[in-house]
Amino acid sequence: MQKNSQFTLFSQRRFAPFFWTQFLGALNDNVFKTALLTILTYDALSWTDMDPGLLNNLIPGLFILPFFLFSATSGQLSDKLEKGRVARFVKLLEIAIMCVAAYGWMTHHLWLLIAAVIGMGVHSTLFGPVKYAYLPQQLKRDELVGGNGLIEMGTFVGILLGEILGAVLVVHKPWGLHLVAGITIGIAVLGWLASLRIPLSPAPVPDLKVNWNPFTETVRNLGYSRRNRPVFLSLLGNSWFWFYGAIMLAQFPVYAKNYLHGDHSVFVLLLAVFSVGIGAGSLLCERLSGHKVEIGLVPFGSIGLSVFGLELYFASQAYVTPTAMLDLGGFLAQGGSWRILFDCLGIGLFGGLYIVPLFALIQTRCDPAHVSRTIAG
Repeated sequence: MQKNSQFTLFSQRRFAPFFWTQFLGALNDNVFKTALLTILTYDALSWTDMDPGLLNNLIPGLFILPFFLFSATSGQLSDKLEKGRVARFVKLLEIAIMCVAAYGWMTHHLWLLIAAVIGMGVHSTLFGPVKYAYLPQQLKRDELVGGNGLIEMGTFVGILLGEILGAVLVVHKPWGLHLVAGITIGIAVLGWLASLRIPLSPAPVPDLKVNWNPFTETVRNLGYSRRNRPVFLSLLGNSWFWFYGAIMLAQFPVYAKNYLHGDHSVFVLLLAVFSVGIGAGSLLCERLSGHKVEIGLVPFGSIGLSVFGLELYFASQAYVTPTAMLDLGGFLAQGGSWRILFDCLGIGLFGGLYIVPLFALIQTRCDPAHVSRTIAG
């Protein structure tokens, strides 16, 4: 019997509103972060005397910090509360954060913008466990790989579009900062409207007593996950992937400017190619796995990530470094540029093949009452 395509989920209320809610959240995260990183890379003197390279690593690090501090708490809340309710609260929080950021853009207040980066990290931390624990509640087992593939594709398409919008809008003269401020608030409002359509997803443990100490709860959470070896190994592999991806994305602005000698359009191109690769790999998972949770794709993906990561190093060594700053056309005409783009595409493609089966395995092998806390771990 032929299975329905994963794309039929877009016509169903149990999937579509949730997909657009998470897509718009990923889009907004990256419009905001990329606009800030771009302005600090290419117009740093107007904002601060700090080293742009330091800021390009500090800001993603501050965005990730709430995941470390509050993931244990967010996992408990997701298991205790109805998931649509949590999603709607998170979207309202996003609107408030973007309003604060808009004031920071208008007043050139860098540290207010950095505070908003941390706020968006909190927003993503609260939504993360909901994002992956929602799917096994609403999708059938043979739909999970396709559903996760669509979610990962949507996440990275959101990242791609957000990075392009953020990088292009912020350098628009003279209205760049106004455009970023207005559009990020608008996207947050659209995300909240989408969340209103998310169907009821009852809490698996409504009587759960929340442990507000993030450190003891994290230890307890990981200890619980270690009892289930396949799930625990999937957690380790999942965490390694996001660490790998965060390092890659954090280096792109400085790599594009200082090593490739490209302007912000070259930076956007690198992000686009990487994100297209992730999206393609995520969608390929359903076809390659035959609608099953196929963990064999994970080592295949990790080998590809390693090989293409090493190849990117050699391609960078072979790149003919120009003496003048290049625009997009100049970069594409430069010797070695297409090899670098191919390697970025390969890293993204194998990254998609690596991560989707890991999420599906956690969702199917984990105790349903503990999925959110496991994802938080």
